[in-house]
Amino acid sequence: MPLDPSAKRLLDMLAAAGGMGDIAAMTPVQMREGFRRLARMVDLKGVPIGTIEDDALPGPGGPLPYRLYRPQQPAAQSLPALVFFHGGGCVFGDLDTHDGLCRLLSAESGCAVVSVDYRRAPEHRFPAALDDSYAATQWVAEHAVGLGLDADRIAVGGDSAGGGLAAVVCQMAATNHGPRIALQLLFCPVMDVRAATPSRRALAEGYFLNQATIDWMLQHYCAADIDREDPRLSPLRAARFSGLPPAHIHTAEFDPLRDEGEAYAQRLRQAGVTARYTCHAGLIHHFYAMAGAIPAARAALKTAAAAMREALVTGADAAQASGGGGNGVHG
Repeated sequence: MPLDPSAKRLLDMLAAAGGMGDIAAMTPVQMREGFRRLARMVDLKGVPIGTIEDDALPGPGGPLPYRLYRPQQPAAQSLPALVFFHGGGCVFGDLDTHDGLCRLLSAESGCAVVSVDYRRAPEHRFPAALDDSYAATQWVAEHAVGLGLDADRIAVGGDSAGGGLAAVVCQMAATNHGPRIALQLLFCPVMDVRAATPSRRALAEGYFLNQATIDWMLQHYCAADIDREDPRLSPLRAARFSGLPPAHIHTAEFDPLRDEGEAYAQRLRQAGVTARYTCHAGLIHHFYAMAGAIPAARAALKTAAAAMREALVTGADAAQASGGGGNGVHG
């Protein structure tokens, strides 16, 4: 399928404005501000929501800000919840850059969303973001009752690097016997930082996320002596996938990370884990946070939120897994 017309217009507009410029010469502070400007331009605005609360939870390196979204029309009296980790290569991105996405996921699913602002590199390099993500998931599970959440229906999710964090949190929870995670919801996740897939090669430049940006993020996030095959960085390289929560994995046709997201779905299915995989035709990386500029992205998010509601409220994916289902759904 050709590139979505709205996505193409956005890419053309960004290119006319100078694109990302010389990535190698940019500082993390400059990238963070540029990403915030992009979010103000393309993120969804004014999504109706019940309540929003900003607070902080205790993290390994100090308080971690979080934003708790509750929907106007809750799906249950005790709310299922998604603990969400934003993308940005663990260098940029924050609660505000993903506000529209989290609002829509909460509003359309009827579930709460807890968006976590983990520590970022280069001030805090690997594995700080992962340590914060796991600690935040533990804290939400332990304090679910006080937050009005259902401890048995806690999901984790994220986009891009945040999707990779969510996947590793699931692996850590399985290894450490908790907390129980009901679902993993991943948008264009980074699953293998050393991937050399066809999509990485064919889409290395010209489709928003490019190889130069990927290299820049890794340089800031990882110290030189870090093994990039470490499954905490590259969850697709984990030794086992059995016992993980059901997964909803969303990729984009014109995203260099597309193939590794699909490969993760395949590995889960091979291990008997239910995995719903959807590759969104015509879309680019970060489409989910560009729904204010790309109508097809908003439709895709509503579909993803409806599936999340089904999984967390009715337990459909868990029931399929316990019944021997593992073939997943390919969209």
